[in-house]
Amino acid sequence: MSWIELNLDTTNEAVDWICTLLAKAIAAEDMHISEYRDRHPQWTYTIQMYLLEDAQIHQRIEAIADLLKPLHRTGMTSELQTFIVDQKPPQIEQNPEHSLIRRIGDRFVVLSADSDYQTINSQEIILRLQNSLAFGSGLHPATILSLQLIERLIENHTQPSIEALDLGSGSGILSVALAKFGATVLAIDNDRIAVAATQDAVERNQVSQKVTVTCASLGSASQLGHWMGGDSIESVPEIQANGQFDLIVANIFARVHISLAAEFYKALRNTSTHSGTLITAGYTSDRAEDVTQSMIEAGFELCDRIHMNEWIAIAYQLPQNIE
Repeated sequence: MSWIELNLDTTNEAVDWICTLLAKAIAAEDMHISEYRDRHPQWTYTIQMYLLEDAQIHQRIEAIADLLKPLHRTGMTSELQTFIVDQKPPQIEQNPEHSLIRRIGDRFVVLSADSDYQTINSQEIILRLQNSLAFGSGLHPATILSLQLIERLIENHTQPSIEALDLGSGSGILSVALAKFGATVLAIDNDRIAVAATQDAVERNQVSQKVTVTCASLGSASQLGHWMGGDSIESVPEIQANGQFDLIVANIFARVHISLAAEFYKALRNTSTHSGTLITAGYTSDRAEDVTQSMIEAGFELCDRIHMNEWIAIAYQLPQNIE
């Protein structure tokens, strides 16, 4: 029986959206992401998807094309191409998960769940992820920037132990990264699919003793609906902001950062020897001024920022509490 190959090229910021949109339509073992090989400044990755040809194939292809139309219309993907093939390529059969190895910062290596990659040196921090409906494959610029700031800030951290909050944990990649740097992490998301994905990532990366995963929101975030901008969802438990965290990482939309600025401030610990830090990501540079203004008004001081194309991540710190 023949297979249908669906093929498109994409920007790095679109990869997570594609995986999320198609998670119900295509099995993880039938999707392959690789570095874009031709000379074209617009594309970063090529995605190949395989469907077994059957009586419903035309409807399935049409449904997938409809899901991807918004990304193509905004220039984030090439046009979807369709080919008939006798079988899936050998690399898909041999390595059913994403074969892509993504190096981020000086130490992070993001791999598919079943990759047989062998570490090059003892300083590498391996992050293994299963393809899921949750956002955060490690290929999106917001995730990359978050990991880079985590590496930069935690390596310079003087606290003997770090209590961290991952707000909007998604795939769990940031929670795992924090834990592998030694932090004790509370990972929360208001989407139960994301909570399940985070729990899977925590167990897969063997950091269960360092990470607690729960369906919850910080303060008034429980009233904001789905962080990914979807329909309103059921109410979830509220985590009170009581100065209990040394570090908060939030890779979410700008509107949520702005709404939670004061609660971020209250949730961070501030003593004579330590000032809590907030890492914000998930938005583009056109919203940076709005986010920064809300954080400054809440009492934060800007301490670091990095960007990738139009995406930006900014770290803020509480002012030193002189007792």
